[in-house]
Amino acid sequence: MASWGGVILAAGKGTRMRSHTPKVLHRIAGKEILRWVMDAVQVPKPDAAFIVVGPDGPDAQGPLMDGATLLVQRERLGTGHALKQARSHLQGRVDNIMVVNGDIPLISGRTLQRMMDHHLESEAILTLLTCRVDDPGELGRIVRNSQGRVTCIIEHREAGPQHLEISEICCGAYCFRDDWLWPELEDLEAHESGEYYLTDLVSQASRGGVTVETIEPDDPVEALGINDRKDLARAASILYQRARDSLMARGVTLQDPPSTFIDATVEIGIDTIIFPYTTITGSTKIGESCQIGPQATIADGTIGNRCRIQGSVIEESTLDDGVEVGPFCHIRPGSHLETGVHLGNYVEVKKSRLGPGTRVGHFTYLGDATLGANVNIGAGTITCNYDGVKKNPTIIGDGAFIGCDSMLVAPLTIGARAVTGAGAVVTHDVPDDTLVVGMPARARKDLTDESCMGED
Repeated sequence: MASWGGVILAAGKGTRMRSHTPKVLHRIAGKEILRWVMDAVQVPKPDAAFIVVGPDGPDAQGPLMDGATLLVQRERLGTGHALKQARSHLQGRVDNIMVVNGDIPLISGRTLQRMMDHHLESEAILTLLTCRVDDPGELGRIVRNSQGRVTCIIEHREAGPQHLEISEICCGAYCFRDDWLWPELEDLEAHESGEYYLTDLVSQASRGGVTVETIEPDDPVEALGINDRKDLARAASILYQRARDSLMARGVTLQDPPSTFIDATVEIGIDTIIFPYTTITGSTKIGESCQIGPQATIADGTIGNRCRIQGSVIEESTLDDGVEVGPFCHIRPGSHLETGVHLGNYVEVKKSRLGPGTRVGHFTYLGDATLGANVNIGAGTITCNYDGVKKNPTIIGDGAFIGCDSMLVAPLTIGARAVTGAGAVVTHDVPDDTLVVGMPARARKDLTDESCMGED
């Protein structure tokens, strides 16, 4: 069986993006452009994989490698020079080499596999992925002779009027026979820009009598390369639609798909309904039979089954089964709402854990707090967790009842079944089964002492 090396060319500076971020690290539908290409390359499972990056990008791109070897092109001298960086790692060690541009996020693994299979079946030396498009733009044109054989690829900047009428383009994916590739790379000549074009290998092959094989992708949109923000937006539109189609095919209801933005990295269970103007991103996982939105935003959240989240924001937090949130709530990173928690309107929760059955009505801030089961938090309650130097914890026991407008000055522990009166400013720990009132709050009665019941 033939062995394969895979090389992704990702060293381009991407000046037309006008960004401090390397072009291939811009995110689309939850993944970097380079990640989309890597995922496609990994489908046919090359025996060895390499990513060629520019001199200003290796540290940022390292986490994306997933087993691929990172190679640095110290000088940006074109795609032909970029591929040379893999020579010492591949020459003579594999039979064939697949090369893919790192800025074509819509390329599919199935198409790359078909290209590789065709390359082997035809016993080709060089195979190109090409397609015909209505508007070739600034992409390289495929030039064929009268017999239909490919003779060269003309880059847009060097194309004449007759070439600009050609609708067949190079998609940015190639297969080469290893023993042919490396000597031919050495023979590439620099263009006026000082760059060496990988596409010039096609004309060298034609002049040498080598037949250039071609194959088309499953869908012409796979050839869309990212050069500027308009390309980025177009690719995002396609990838978001693919993600929505995939979710609906798996049993998720999207009431108005075009107004819903869900990253391809998101997982959602069956019978969940996503209402309009909702955005769900990152590594979010949502269970079954939930109702999300309208106008909800969830980023890297874990949501259980049968949850109801209205127009609220949830970031890097966990909601267990049966949680109700919103509208106008903000669940900040590091929070955990256990089974059956209810949040009403305008509640902010930061780095806190709310026990099962706890209810937080309205206009409340809970920060660095741990609440037990079945706690009731009255409207206007605030945990005063920041003393100007550090964030302090608040602990509230099971079954406690916190009255409206209570100020809980941390560090503070309120015992199980304790009660704070409306407007209380609690500055000292409250024992179990104790009522405190006032500013500062003082104990008024032991709620377990039946002789006190009925007193003012």
